[in-house]
Amino acid sequence: MSVKQSIVTLDMEGVLTPEIWIAVSEKTGIKELRRTTRDEPDYDKLMRGRLKILDQHGLKLSDIQQVIGTLRPLEGAKEFLDELRSLVQTIILSDTFEQFAVPLLRQLGWPTLLCHRLVVENDRIVDYKLRVPEQKQRAVAAFKLLNYHVISAGDSFNDTAMLCEAHTGILFRAPENVKKQFSQFKAVEAYGDLMKLIKQAMA
Repeated sequence: MSVKQSIVTLDMEGVLTPEIWIAVSEKTGIKELRRTTRDEPDYDKLMRGRLKILDQHGLKLSDIQQVIGTLRPLEGAKEFLDELRSLVQTIILSDTFEQFAVPLLRQLGWPTLLCHRLVVENDRIVDYKLRVPEQKQRAVAAFKLLNYHVISAGDSFNDTAMLCEAHTGILFRAPENVKKQFSQFKAVEAYGDLMKLIKQAMA
């Protein structure tokens, strides 16, 4: 039995689910919406750009929710998460929004998600509200203050502050540019390998 009381924090999109904005881009044919935190480290710049594009094309929240309703978790993600949650408390820390995440959370068995909120007027997304700036890193710091041994996994630039803050940070299916810039983290591609690293970190 581990002497450490551990907690695991995972990113959602790219780790457990498809990238929502890429799916919207593919459905609508709007290429500019393909940009994610893998391409743009400045989250506010990325979101302001997205809101502008939605406005230009008259895309509403319900249009995006319709696309999200067709998405499924990544293959093997539900089984991985079920096993992980049977071993250790697991929290999903994501830069997605409450109004986007519900259909995917339902399919994953309702794990705990900490994320942001969209500001919506008459089905139009007019703004977004961060719960707190740097919420992933600050959540991990808070868990450490609660005397948890924190193990974190993510795939994008916006996960790296969380990985740096955690006792153990792991890159999962990260693109080459992220792996190269953050070579201090072990990088794996398969859920089995990720599970192995998490179990090692918990031991």
